[in-house]
Amino acid sequence: MIHDLFHKLLGLPVLASKHGRDVDAFIIYIHWLMIALFIGWTVFFIYTLIRFRQSRNPKADYVGVKSKHVSNSLEGVVALIEAVLLLGFAVPLWAKVVEGFPNQKESTVLKVIAQQFGWNFLYPGKDGEFGQQDVKLLSPDNQLGRDKNDPKGKDDFETLNEMHVPVGKPVIAYIMSKDVIHSFKVIAMRVCQDAIPGVPIPTWFTPTKEGRYQINCAQLCGIGHAGMSSGYITVESQEKYDQWLAEKAKTAGTGATSFE
Repeated sequence: MIHDLFHKLLGLPVLASKHGRDVDAFIIYIHWLMIALFIGWTVFFIYTLIRFRQSRNPKADYVGVKSKHVSNSLEGVVALIEAVLLLGFAVPLWAKVVEGFPNQKESTVLKVIAQQFGWNFLYPGKDGEFGQQDVKLLSPDNQLGRDKNDPKGKDDFETLNEMHVPVGKPVIAYIMSKDVIHSFKVIAMRVCQDAIPGVPIPTWFTPTKEGRYQINCAQLCGIGHAGMSSGYITVESQEKYDQWLAEKAKTAGTGATSFE
């Protein structure tokens, strides 16, 4: 109840992932702390205005507060609360994300390859295995440098700016970049992971709500940075996802639309 109320008051974006509620809860706890600090420091500020007003203290005191007890106590309380937020919420939440990776066989696995200025998505096909990729094979007709002679990659297919996943099933995405540093960010999923050239970084989430959600780049990646917002993730039923896979399987072995 309180979570939903703060969700509306803070204007948080739509939530469509399982772990996102923990992220939002952490944000709400931080805002509770900020509200407490705002009230506390406002009361203290008003007190000092009255306590040290000119009519009561006509001569300025350049020494200031004689006792540091109250000031140090307040700072200690604030530091303690921040430590609780860090050790009690932030660290466990991050550990849950890092250590709780789902089983690949029970997940939707794909590669997310960023480039100036768009998103490539590579799916492994029915065998569940990706074919080899090599930068030496990059060309206008082979945007991802796929080895067409690798039998594991015969049923792989790629899409441009369109990512599809089934609802309620964990998604494992290997994030990487072809050129500069990008950052794969899907606000509705509460996911944000930098895309580093040549370094596949796995991230995961479980979508809980069907819909079409925008993908943004959270790193300024060049003059066409705004164009990175043309990517979308479609969360749909398993049945519709299977239909989409069957349709895309017909394009296996071919490349996605060229950026050129």
